[in-house]
Amino acid sequence: MTTLLIILGVVVLFGLYAVGIYNRLIELKNRFVNAFAQIDVQLQRRYDLIPNLIETAKGYMQYEQKTLTMIIEARNQAKTAATSVAASPGNATAMEQLNAAETGLTAQMGKFFALAENYPDLKANQTMQQLMEELSSTENKISFARQAFNDAVMVYNTYRQQFPNNIVSGMFHYEPAKHFEITNQEAKEPVKVSFTQS
Repeated sequence: MTTLLIILGVVVLFGLYAVGIYNRLIELKNRFVNAFAQIDVQLQRRYDLIPNLIETAKGYMQYEQKTLTMIIEARNQAKTAATSVAASPGNATAMEQLNAAETGLTAQMGKFFALAENYPDLKANQTMQQLMEELSSTENKISFARQAFNDAVMVYNTYRQQFPNNIVSGMFHYEPAKHFEITNQEAKEPVKVSFTQS
């Protein structure tokens, strides 16, 4: 009888420990989901600013219509990818698609900024300057939010990989989460653009 009680006690303790691990996995997953929600707000702000920026530039950059069209296409792809990730921030495939789309958008925006340097009237345009300030501020907020998200993903992934947590995470299909990062090294470089009159 004593042996049966000891076995039952061990099973109950293991069950309670497994419940604790499961609850911690839920907490950590919710943290990175919430962290992505903060990124999503800033990404949507940026996606809303880009068409205004392009519309302002159209009148000045008449010979650059292909570049402007490519920026809008890259923006639309990134927005679609962000919507997919917002629906499921733990989906590694959706995050990879967002990483690729954001890398493409960043590269296209870099080309735009470089071309805009050739148009002094555009640089002097008050609306353009205001949009650039808003875009720069939004980019900074995205960077901070991305860092918070990636930190939350790292904590979650580390916890789910530790023993015996990996047993519980495997039993309940807690998959690894993917970081939100720019994959193109060239796109990581800051674009040097000055929209002040020289």
